[in-house]
Amino acid sequence: MNAKRLFGSILLMCMLVALGAGCAKKTTDSMPASATKVEISDKDTDWQSKPAPVTRSLSEDEMRAAQREQAQRDLGNMIFFAFDSFELTPESRDVLSAKADAMKKYSLFNIVIEGHCDERGTSEYNLALGERRAKASQQFLNQLGIPDSRMTIVSYGKERPLDPGKSEAAFSKNRRDEFKLQN
Repeated sequence: MNAKRLFGSILLMCMLVALGAGCAKKTTDSMPASATKVEISDKDTDWQSKPAPVTRSLSEDEMRAAQREQAQRDLGNMIFFAFDSFELTPESRDVLSAKADAMKKYSLFNIVIEGHCDERGTSEYNLALGERRAKASQQFLNQLGIPDSRMTIVSYGKERPLDPGKSEAAFSKNRRDEFKLQN
C-alpha cells in the first residue's frame, strides 16, 4: 500500500514540475543598458509556441442561411379564418403587422402566401376561397407598405390539411394562411 502512495506522490511531483516548467513567465524587451541581448532563432522556440486559436468567420452563404432561418421564424406564423370566410380577424391583423415589420427588416426575401380551407365544400369552391384568403393577407400587407412584387399567392383549397381530423377543432386549424419564404 505504501508503494502505491509513494508512486502516486512521485507521479504528482513530476506532473507539477512539468507544469511549472511549461508555464515560465514571459519577459519584456526592455533591458538595462548594461545587459547583453541574446538572439534566439525560431527553431529554438518552436516547442514553446502555442498554435493561435482558430477563428472562423461565417461565409456569405452561411450568413444568408442563418438570416433565412430567422426570417422564416419571424414570417412563419399562420393566421386563421372563420368558416366560409376570408375576413381578417383582429388577431390576424396583428400577426400580419408583425410580418410586415419582418419583411421590411429582411428585404432580401420574398414570401409565398398559401391559402387553405377545411374539407367541407367542393374542391373548386375551396380553391377559390383559399385564393381569396391569400389575397386578403396580400392586400393587408400592401396597405402596410409591402409591394406585390415581394409576395406570391397560391391556393391549396382543402388539399393540404394541417389536421386530418373530422371535428370542428380540426376544421378550424385547416382554415388558414401559411407564409413561407420563396426559394
